[in-house]
Amino acid sequence: MSAVSSPHLPVRISVGGVMARVLAALAPGIALYVLLFGPGVLLNIALCAGACCATEAAWLKARGRKPGQQMRDNTALVTGVLLALALPPLTPWWIPVVGGVCAIVLGKQIYGGLGSNPFNPAMLGYVVLLVSFPLQLSLWPELAPLWEDAGAALAQLSIPFSGDWTARMDAISAATALDAVRTGVSDGATLGEISAGGVAGLFREGYAWIALAWLAGGAWLVHRKWAAWQIVLGVLLGVALFALPFWLYDPSRFGSPLWHLLAGATLLGAFFIATDPVSAATTPMGRLYYGLAIGALTVIIRTWGNYPDAIAFSVLLLNLCVPLIDQYTQPRVYGQQRHPEDAP
Repeated sequence: MSAVSSPHLPVRISVGGVMARVLAALAPGIALYVLLFGPGVLLNIALCAGACCATEAAWLKARGRKPGQQMRDNTALVTGVLLALALPPLTPWWIPVVGGVCAIVLGKQIYGGLGSNPFNPAMLGYVVLLVSFPLQLSLWPELAPLWEDAGAALAQLSIPFSGDWTARMDAISAATALDAVRTGVSDGATLGEISAGGVAGLFREGYAWIALAWLAGGAWLVHRKWAAWQIVLGVLLGVALFALPFWLYDPSRFGSPLWHLLAGATLLGAFFIATDPVSAATTPMGRLYYGLAIGALTVIIRTWGNYPDAIAFSVLLLNLCVPLIDQYTQPRVYGQQRHPEDAP
């Protein structure tokens, strides 16, 4: 028997507990990320998470609240980790710090804190950085598996703190799959002529393996009902269904649905970003429409926009539409007609 009197129900898991499970679900992808591209992502996580937590603690203290109690929800930590995963490894150290501050201040606390923010904080921080520092966020290190030369990979950790960052990154940087395809197609090349233009190329360059790791962790969250399956399904269907007709029309210029699903941050966004319970749609059908729109926008921006990946922009644009989506997708209350004003 529960000690809680009716009509209350005992809380089986807290917000902090859910966020801890989100971090656990991210762990396989982070581990594979480090193995394939080096430990730079861990440095980004430390800087972003540290900046997010420190900023939230300072803001709460300035408002007269106790940071130790308020921060047990782990949301600032998750925001920092998701922001770090969106940034290129070996980014100058101050960029993750600036991004963490912007994510918490502009994306969360300025609206009143957890539960009041209309935008996904991590994606808002990322977009601020992308618009402000496009050069620094365009240089990604090439595939460098730790098992091939762990010493060289560890030595690269000095790059974010070096004064000749651009010169050192130019020597080891490589275009991401989305960048390579975008540039190659613009220059008249076909997807078959571009290394990362097919699914096999994504596996060869490591991106698809990381995407499958996000899929594994995200599927666990959905199975345990810690992430809304309607949003996940909507994003995946939106990407696949919108990419399909263009691929059928001209497979030499447009990526296949599977390619779009495995490239970039599609699976990370579907399972861990779009499903943010605060900024996402809340009604069952609304969640599905919300996800479908994010998936379709992702393909549109990737194909015709100015940025190769589009999860952040798609999520933020749909965050704006959430009140409207929720208003028009309210489920019918049991025992009432769908339009009470038309009832006899």
